[in-house]
Amino acid sequence: MSTDLPPLRVAIVGGGPGGLGAAIALSSLPNVSVTLFEQARELREIGAGIRIGLNCWKVLELLGADQDVKGHVKEQVLHRNGLSGELIATRGPPSHIPYKYYPQRVRRTRLQFALLSKVPKGIIQLRKRLVSIENLDQGVRLRFEDGTETTADLVVGGDGIRSVIREQTFPGHTIQFTGTTIWRVLIPQSSIAHIPEIPQPTTWWYGRSGHVYLSPVDYPSETSPEERMFEISVRNVIDPATETGKRFSWGIPVTNERVESFFQDYDPRIRETLASVPDGHWKEFSAFAGPRLKTLIAWDKVVLIGDASHPLSGAFGSGAAFALEDGWILARALEHTRSARKPLSEALKIFDEIRSPYYLRMYEYLDEQKRIVEETHAGRTFEERLQMKVDAFVGEDKLAWIYENDIEEVWKAYLRRENEGEVVSRL
Repeated sequence: MSTDLPPLRVAIVGGGPGGLGAAIALSSLPNVSVTLFEQARELREIGAGIRIGLNCWKVLELLGADQDVKGHVKEQVLHRNGLSGELIATRGPPSHIPYKYYPQRVRRTRLQFALLSKVPKGIIQLRKRLVSIENLDQGVRLRFEDGTETTADLVVGGDGIRSVIREQTFPGHTIQFTGTTIWRVLIPQSSIAHIPEIPQPTTWWYGRSGHVYLSPVDYPSETSPEERMFEISVRNVIDPATETGKRFSWGIPVTNERVESFFQDYDPRIRETLASVPDGHWKEFSAFAGPRLKTLIAWDKVVLIGDASHPLSGAFGSGAAFALEDGWILARALEHTRSARKPLSEALKIFDEIRSPYYLRMYEYLDEQKRIVEETHAGRTFEERLQMKVDAFVGEDKLAWIYENDIEEVWKAYLRRENEGEVVSRL
């Protein structure tokens, strides 16, 4: 790409995986200046573990951030009846996936550190809580809680499920509590090593109104036994219409008593595992979701990425990959259109043309699964419903279009369609 292109000022809002990935990808383009605004006092991950699968490995490779992301390789995943402990299914990665792309459960901090190491120095500004944005004739004005403001040619909204950018550009869009509450924690693996069939491997324990997810998160050869951590992530689901209290999408501290109260009917091994968590370590997250946005762009100069663009609240356990893919595709679209001296709006339309249908497919899949459950689960016993659930939802090969998505090949396919004249003219 020519270096005599006009300068482009980019403001990224949000310092999660999507914002950091977008900063890496966009800052590599000539004459593009990037500033990332994050509301926190320091960049730190809230949560416990995170799934890194083939789709995520592929984009991390493109960003040059894959080498420092290592965790527990999920060669085998067990699915159990959480009440009786009965083993229902054992799954592994599809046989055609190379070992280096096997899914791993990784400490969230490892992913963050790997991405941070690739972000150019000096572009991250902390303690910048966005209050509003304003559509100007030339660019977008961003105002922050500390009274400062800035102007950018392009605003990238990577500010999560409660996105201010989305709220400002799509004021009619709302999100609601889904009824799912999630509690997460990391504890030393040694503290539960004595409990039969708990430490290894990654295991789902399903109950009547939720589940318990247990997994190591460290790569054994790089972490001493004393330092290895173990993830406990548990969920309880209620009818959201019955909830009257205030809910928070971010992690708030809760007592052990509160968490354990939802899992009293589970297998004794699960109750012992939950009781092993030190007081004050649990964090509670409430899941929020909203309807699909028909477009991920606004004002010809604002684009939404990650959870801000598809408020599905972790429905597929691959949110980091989606957000990183968004940022990388945005960079390719900008690179492509700027080299042809096309306006910024054309780049955003390309981004939307690629990513919006992808998220539509996710919403349609979830709607179909909900319909199937409603039609087939009525009158069934818990054990029957559980077997049907595992048969229907388990197995990444059934969702290869998500878990085996290769974002570089997606971009190449777009270019081929464009060259062959198959891309519809964007007027």
